[in-house]
Amino acid sequence: METFNTDIFDQFNRTWGLLCAGTEEDHNAMTISWGALGTLWGRPAATVYVRPSRLTYDYMENNDYFTIGFFDGSYKRVLGEIYGTLSGRDTDKDGTSGLTPVASEYGVYYKEATVTLVCRKMFSQPMDKAEMADFAKDFYKDAAPHKMYIGEVIDIIR
Repeated sequence: METFNTDIFDQFNRTWGLLCAGTEEDHNAMTISWGALGTLWGRPAATVYVRPSRLTYDYMENNDYFTIGFFDGSYKRVLGEIYGTLSGRDTDKDGTSGLTPVASEYGVYYKEATVTLVCRKMFSQPMDKAEMADFAKDFYKDAAPHKMYIGEVIDIIR
């Protein structure tokens, strides 16, 4: 597996990621700005968070693999205005964005990404507001908490 050298404290927040789950025929992607990279159980791991109200949540629940693509700054508008705002329930985000989905044996990634992490789910759990710091509860005044997904990074695509 290739290496991925980055500022792990800034990767999601600064450049955002494009989380995708599903198959070539049926997938959905959404922009994420929360996430973590590290190790768990001796394996390279990526952690992402998805609200139950998002269409991508169903894809994360029903698939064993997901991808996280990172793009150069020229794609920030597409990530924000299309994948971060529009819903796949009523919009063909891939057709609208101009990004090119690529099928793999583990799901879908995007050709234009500078790097893509291919992940196999190892763990998932809904976040519990009772266990959160007080400041974190402010994110969930009117919405259900995210569900956390931790995936083993099984491949890095450049």
